[in-house]
Amino acid sequence: MPLKIDAGLGTEGDYLKGMDRTARAAEDLGFAGLWTSETKHDAFLPLAVAANETEKIDLGTSVAIAFSRSPMATAQTAWDLQSLSEGRFILGLGTQVRAHVERRFSMPFDKPASRLREYILALRAIWESFQTEGRLKFEGEFYRHTLMTPFFNPGPIEHPRIPVYIAGVNTKLARLAGELCDGFHVHPFHSPEYVRQTVKPAMAEGARAAGRNSDSVELATSVFVVSGENEEEVSDQRESVRAQISFYASTPTYRTVLEAHGWEEVGERLGGLAREKKWREMPSLITDEMLEAFVVEAVPEEIGAVLGERYEDLIDRVALYVPFVPGERDDFWRRVIQSTPGKSVAP
Repeated sequence: MPLKIDAGLGTEGDYLKGMDRTARAAEDLGFAGLWTSETKHDAFLPLAVAANETEKIDLGTSVAIAFSRSPMATAQTAWDLQSLSEGRFILGLGTQVRAHVERRFSMPFDKPASRLREYILALRAIWESFQTEGRLKFEGEFYRHTLMTPFFNPGPIEHPRIPVYIAGVNTKLARLAGELCDGFHVHPFHSPEYVRQTVKPAMAEGARAAGRNSDSVELATSVFVVSGENEEEVSDQRESVRAQISFYASTPTYRTVLEAHGWEEVGERLGGLAREKKWREMPSLITDEMLEAFVVEAVPEEIGAVLGERYEDLIDRVALYVPFVPGERDDFWRRVIQSTPGKSVAP
């Protein structure tokens, strides 16, 4: 299957007010999917607007925070978005980290992988009750859903099978994706080697345990891209990405990505500099060899082809680590999509 090129939305400004225009522009340019994130704003609200304004483009959360919501609340919202979009919605879930779940959302965070597994099972039990209008009976270690009356049941929809993706970096969540999910969001800080050595084997292990084929689980990611019209612009982008990567690589959570290349010692040094708040010294530790591993650098009309070659038989859908804003760089986006193997865009 050809690589799908998606668009990711930023969260700055009054982006919700212009979501109708943004969604139409993304579909008109030929993006395969449109993804929202949940940092400063809710991840679901923009997709309600987008669903009404589009006909073909996939609409997904990348990601919505699972543990900040009851499975019932998430199930209801996802059900409505799936109905509104006529089957184009993808529910992407993430765990966040303990500090944010406990101190920002005031919610429990114990056993996150096990909790997320049960969360997904609870969602599917709720959706089954919605679709069949039957009894709801889900009882687990973390969640209990045993009451559903006709007054609160939205009833069946035309496309009840809602794809569930989860996001992760380490092997526990990759195994869970293989066992239970429709897709897995690979973190932007990644390399093809890391996906081959860490993500794919873990997913295959989870799939085998569940009697599934891991090839049925779609892999999605966003990727750091350096591309400009002149050397000065390229150089500026390169250094900006170098700084971004140094931040990610300094965090212990992402150390597994460095391990795929034998660069653990660089991560330790970056972590020490971060603890000392020596932010300006960190980018210098990211060598050009590391940039080559983690970043795609190409002229705009070659980006799609480079992505297709880089992720062949590895990743199914890719968004650039650049927010899509309609009217800004439309020619750039058109050239990226046009250059993707198997993809064409109307002028």
